[in-house]
Amino acid sequence: MLSPDDLKLALQRDGLSRADKVLLVIASLNQPAKNPAIMARAQEAGCNMKTWNIADILTKAKGTTLKMPGGYEVSEKGHARLEEHGVSKLPPAAAKVAQDLRKHLASIRDDTTRAFVAEAIQCHEAALYRSAIVMSWLAAVGVLHNEVVANHLAAFNTEAKKVDGKWKVAATTDDLGRMKEVDFLDRIAAIGMVGKNVKTQLVAGLNLRNGCGHPNSLKVGANAVAAHIEMLLLNVFDKFAS
Repeated sequence: MLSPDDLKLALQRDGLSRADKVLLVIASLNQPAKNPAIMARAQEAGCNMKTWNIADILTKAKGTTLKMPGGYEVSEKGHARLEEHGVSKLPPAAAKVAQDLRKHLASIRDDTTRAFVAEAIQCHEAALYRSAIVMSWLAAVGVLHNEVVANHLAAFNTEAKKVDGKWKVAATTDDLGRMKEVDFLDRIAAIGMVGKNVKTQLVAGLNLRNGCGHPNSLKVGANAVAAHIEMLLLNVFDKFAS
């Protein structure tokens, strides 16, 4: 979200509390961060936090960060606070999608999927748009694979075997990964796990992911990425990951 130069300028603003400054530093790291990394980044930006009790500061900031296994990351409330300071560079529609995804993070049961979604959000907020599309798609496919294994495995294998007699019956999500994603979408539509119109949208999402995942001249912007992530949020994460 913040480059080192942007962070240095942001920390020089008048009226910032210690909590605001710590939040800005965490946002500049774009990943969960523990105290040493926070202090080191602050020092690089000309702000000495070595004597600060960061844990106490963030506790008193009441929900602007989340304590993750890898350290602190900015919460939905924290991102709203940063936007008050003019930090977010996303258009309003794109920022809203990021906020919606952050709200949804806590309800995603699978740790791997939650990590992919978190990384997709961070890419989106950092204007790494192609990466955001790829990461959000990987998360969505993970959710769909989990749903098949949990609730539709017999029907899926029957349909897959009907289409391809050489299909080796799947028992795990890793087994499902043997199937091409476009074929996987056909199979889950055939067994009624997703509807025809949802499948059409997912195929479009897959095509966009393929375009973003390989070296080429394709360009995408914040709102296009927001639309892609919102489609996955409404049709995959909200339906199957909560």
